[in-house]
Amino acid sequence: MDDVIPVVLFAYARPRHLAEVLRCLRENRVPLIYAFADGAKGVGDAALVAETRALRRAVVWAAVRLPERAENLGLGRNVLAGVGEVAAKHGAFIVWEDDLIAVPGTYAWVGAVLRRFANDARVMSVTAWTHPRVTPAGVGQEPYFDARAECWVWGTWARSWRGMAEETARRKLAAAEERGLAADAYGADLPAMARDEQRKNIWAVRWLYHHFEHGGLCVRPPWSMVEHIGFDAGATNAGGAGSWANPPLRTAPPVPAVWPEAKEHPECRELWQNAGTKPGWWRRLWAKMNRGRP
Repeated sequence: MDDVIPVVLFAYARPRHLAEVLRCLRENRVPLIYAFADGAKGVGDAALVAETRALRRAVVWAAVRLPERAENLGLGRNVLAGVGEVAAKHGAFIVWEDDLIAVPGTYAWVGAVLRRFANDARVMSVTAWTHPRVTPAGVGQEPYFDARAECWVWGTWARSWRGMAEETARRKLAAAEERGLAADAYGADLPAMARDEQRKNIWAVRWLYHHFEHGGLCVRPPWSMVEHIGFDAGATNAGGAGSWANPPLRTAPPVPAVWPEAKEHPECRELWQNAGTKPGWWRRLWAKMNRGRP
């Protein structure tokens, strides 16, 4: 695997958010960033897009690659294309969006997971986010394994990303069902998102069903290291998440001296089924999350 694990950063037209995220990445001592900038939709957002791009160019504390889209691809198309471009160059990487901040040590913790499980086909990704509603009891300070993947500060390997561009979420849903897994086994919110994927230009539901299709696991931390700063109109906190708002962030958990075996925690599926992920819940949350996104 590469000696340096890059961060793949997606930005559009929110310079205030991006400034906070860049401070966070600097605190995490990220050495290499692929900072993808989506294009403007028109004259109404051109100035904000230009300001956002200037912030990227001003980074001097890390090596930065600066891909810029000539047109507005929107969230789903931009992430799918950008991650694919980086996956063609690097064996492992961490994906970060311009409204997510994380505590110092997050990059190191996620990177440690990527190095430890680089050659374990059972493990397809890692995330720095979890929530008390879906965290199994008794995990202590240890990471755990979940079949439902995540899109908030997550890492993966080029090997896991293969097949993401070629098939839709609906096709992957069908493939998971062929393996005997019900479409709503890990949340009643997922089938509706899969149906809406292309119309709404989203991407994360495809990533989740990609895991289900291949029987892959996501490594989750014992507590969240990530906060979303893009829910409210002022983009100053995540209060719009309601009952899914994060507890106050804690310091990053320790990197295990001995890693747990790569198998799903037996409580995960039931936790997701009982977590309040009703049809329409994630779409409402997604709408709040995506204010001002590409």
